Amino acid sequence: MSSAPAGLSSAQAQALLAELGPNTVREERPGLAARLAGSLWAPVPWMLEATIALELALGKWLDAVIVAAVLVFNAALGFLQQGRARAALELLRHRLAVNARARRDGSWQLVPAVELVDGDVVHVRVGDLAPADLRLNSGSVLVDQSSLTGESVAVDRGSGQGLYASSTIVRGEATGTVTATGSRTFFGRTAELVRSSGSTDRLGGVVLRMVRVFIAIDLLLAVAATTYLAVRGAPGEDIISFAIVLLLASVPVALPAAFALAGALGAQHLVGRGILTARLSSVTAAAEMDVLCVDKTGTITCNRLAVAAITIGPGISEAQVLRLAAGASDEATQDPIDLAILRAATERGVHADPRIGFTPFDPATKRSEATLHTGSQTVRVAKGAPQVIAALAGQPPDPDVARLAAAGARVVAVALAEQGDAWRQVGLLALADSPRPDAAAMLASLAELGVSVVMITGDSAATAAAIAAQVGINGPVVRAAALYDERVAPITTGVIAEVLPEDKHHLVKQLQDAGHTVGMTGDGVNDAPALRQANVGIAVAGGTDVAKSAAGVVLTREGLADIVGLVQESRRIHQRSLTYALNVSVKKLEVPILLTVGVFAWGQFVFTPLLMALLLLGNDVVSMAITTDRADYGRRPDRWAVRNIVAGASAVAAPLLAASIGLLWFTRDVWPGLDLDRLRTLSYLTLLASSQVTIYLVRTRDHAWTSRPSTPLIAATAANLAIALTLALTGTFMAPLPGTVALLVLGALLVSALIADLIKIPVFKALALHRC
Repeated sequence: MSSAPAGLSSAQAQALLAELGPNTVREERPGLAARLAGSLWAPVPWMLEATIALELALGKWLDAVIVAAVLVFNAALGFLQQGRARAALELLRHRLAVNARARRDGSWQLVPAVELVDGDVVHVRVGDLAPADLRLNSGSVLVDQSSLTGESVAVDRGSGQGLYASSTIVRGEATGTVTATGSRTFFGRTAELVRSSGSTDRLGGVVLRMVRVFIAIDLLLAVAATTYLAVRGAPGEDIISFAIVLLLASVPVALPAAFALAGALGAQHLVGRGILTARLSSVTAAAEMDVLCVDKTGTITCNRLAVAAITIGPGISEAQVLRLAAGASDEATQDPIDLAILRAATERGVHADPRIGFTPFDPATKRSEATLHTGSQTVRVAKGAPQVIAALAGQPPDPDVARLAAAGARVVAVALAEQGDAWRQVGLLALADSPRPDAAAMLASLAELGVSVVMITGDSAATAAAIAAQVGINGPVVRAAALYDERVAPITTGVIAEVLPEDKHHLVKQLQDAGHTVGMTGDGVNDAPALRQANVGIAVAGGTDVAKSAAGVVLTREGLADIVGLVQESRRIHQRSLTYALNVSVKKLEVPILLTVGVFAWGQFVFTPLLMALLLLGNDVVSMAITTDRADYGRRPDRWAVRNIVAGASAVAAPLLAASIGLLWFTRDVWPGLDLDRLRTLSYLTLLASSQVTIYLVRTRDHAWTSRPSTPLIAATAANLAIALTLALTGTFMAPLPGTVALLVLGALLVSALIADLIKIPVFKALALHRC
């Protein structure tokens, strides 16, 4: 240690710490109040809050309480999902919370890694995490940085070379000078990308677009109706009450909660398949995913070297070459190459000869050496870099080295020196990070589901092309630099090689900007920014904690087949959510139009705020049982087309609305001549029963009776209808309705539903709703 640089003084370190800041990743922690406010700060909550204020101003306490209960329910769901996005950053921050051996004031001492600054001299050895980015001054180490760079093979680092923060020292020890700390390190820049990354809430956008449509329709109706009422001299309170009813009628109150519940139930089902959900938005977005960026190392491959091929020299067998190589390997070194060779020897039943002496791999000589007792003689074996072994044997480079390396393998040469003989090269071992057994089948299944796959890797283009060919990935092989060439269209299938973490992140954003819903798989710190940015970030089994926290979905079982299950389940969730959205849309069209017709036709309010609140409670909340319905998955990526949803809902609403208006006219002017209070009860029963019928109309593009609904859905709608009939017949919260009129309502709605069922089949097919 006497030759080590002097390092910094404590005063210098303190001055630099004040200037550069601590060796940590910057974090932002919004307070509890800010997070609570965020749950109540969105378009749908705004409209509900405005409704509550108007109800209280009019003294409608019961109405206000019912609407407030729905608002709190929705806000609670959103609040409970918060905090996930900060978990990855927390883990990244704590990964730096270690002590380092630093030379301060001329002596070695333990210093908290958070206090390291540029210019500090530190010492690392086996088992350490590098506490900052270093430039090595002396010594040599074997470094595992696969979780940072994606390279599956440990790399040698010696004097004059760099060492990344948070890489793991596998062998050796070295002294180096700190070149970067905190957010300026390679590791820290990755953390900054995770902090600043995040995909848009696609379902939130769907809700907002639907709200805009319904608000636009109801504003037109409200302006027309309130103007008409004002001209006729209606009291101001009545006009405001009518406006409140229309506002409640236009807001899809429980739509966000229904989407969240559908995702939560789907996520619970996925747990049984070894798929954990960190963000519900990722589960629902998987239905729309049309491009999946697959990280090679640890995702397509096993992230473990294995002997892929053996070439032999004259007069020697593959088993002999493997036995000699195993003799020159040692498990105690934990060298990935040694472990791969020893594992291959065990799997093939090859036993190494007794070893008399052993010299471990030395980065300076780039070879290991062993003296073995084989048969009746003692031999020496050398194993190492092909060019080194060729020079040792005095032979020209083996032409097979270039061929094996071009296929993506790491090549090790073996030489033998028998008693009294010179060294001679006896063979080559090609080591590769082989594909997972299920990778090819998983990729083929995704292709059948309409999901394109892009393989991304930090390896060379030759290595990437070789792996892609083995798993059936077709398409061009390009280098990361092509991602920044505006003349090159975003690649949606094929291979991108030689990428860094920021390249992966850029690729995901590039694809998203081009209109794709993007998935990303990975297992390392280097994957975390892209996992966080992707619409569907998937951390595979065995991934780092940072990758798992940055991802929206975590696989707990080895292999990739569960990704197919994730896509299928997500598309089932989409079908259930689409059913709910269609049902809501029918109601948001039918209800306000019916109420406006009542004003213009008879100058009467055929509904009250209390009845509207009861209708919301019965329809929008109870109808969330749709999220338990049976559903099949589509064979192509799903899309939320709000315009098509509204158009399809209009086709279904038309005959139901005609029946509702006809019932009002018939029971008022023909038979039995109901007064205004009973007309309001009739409107409540008609609209609630119509909503229950609508559920079964819109859950499939075929005839309603061809698909069996779930038992919970049948039970919920039956209970909802029974409660509504009880309230209407007994006069609870409303005027009582004669039983014969209630039967007339149910009969008329059944006929109109049969007509709507015939209309919706060609319309849904044309609009690609509930497609297969």
